[in-house]
Amino acid sequence: MRSVLIGTAVLALSAFAVPADASTTKVAYGWAWRVGGTELRITPMTAAYRRPHYTFHPIRGAKELRLDYSKAAYRRVTVACDLKETEGRVAVDRKGLGTTACKPRDLSFTLDQSPTSVRVEYRGSKAVKVSELFANTPRTRSVRGTIKRIDDSTLLFTGQGTKIKLGYTWVTTFHRTTKGCGDGWLSGRPVNADRNGLGKKTCRNVHLTAALKNVRHPVLVKLDYTPDVNQVHDVWEVFGDA
Repeated sequence: MRSVLIGTAVLALSAFAVPADASTTKVAYGWAWRVGGTELRITPMTAAYRRPHYTFHPIRGAKELRLDYSKAAYRRVTVACDLKETEGRVAVDRKGLGTTACKPRDLSFTLDQSPTSVRVEYRGSKAVKVSELFANTPRTRSVRGTIKRIDDSTLLFTGQGTKIKLGYTWVTTFHRTTKGCGDGWLSGRPVNADRNGLGKKTCRNVHLTAALKNVRHPVLVKLDYTPDVNQVHDVWEVFGDA
């Protein structure tokens, strides 16, 4: 009778047990983007280390992770937490991972500069530790297709038989065909279009954001981006179907 009671108690407790995937620490390598607040997004990739750089390769079918890093330990490759660049000195261990102990707010600072190559330890939807590292960057590609706004720093590009989520930052240049940077998409005469219909007026990422907010359909563009990192460097507004 006692064994039956014990067995029943164990079954009852197991119903309230924490799921295995929520308590197990997992690891992901890749390029981290800040989503907003203290959340990052990262698509896991394979990572091979050959000092001093890692090389990432896509994992077929890998899905993007959204992770809260508000309580995560952050380790930088710089010798101080508030540096934009290494300034010629680095702080890495024998595996090429950052060793300078920093706070979540420092990770926000880093991600605000650009997407960052990292190793992330996480449980469920929470990042436990984020380690900055050096990774080789693929060559930039030029493509034509359409883009549609996802949010103020993310686009959905469709072209050449594929759809890709791309991010852009303050370093992204927007080349306009319109008279002014703040004009609506393709508004007015194409006074700044070249002979191929591409924009020539140099504008900023905030102008791209503003222009896309007012269009509900995909718009034609040429853009330069870095594969795998999926970072947009230049966007050209295209007049008509030129």
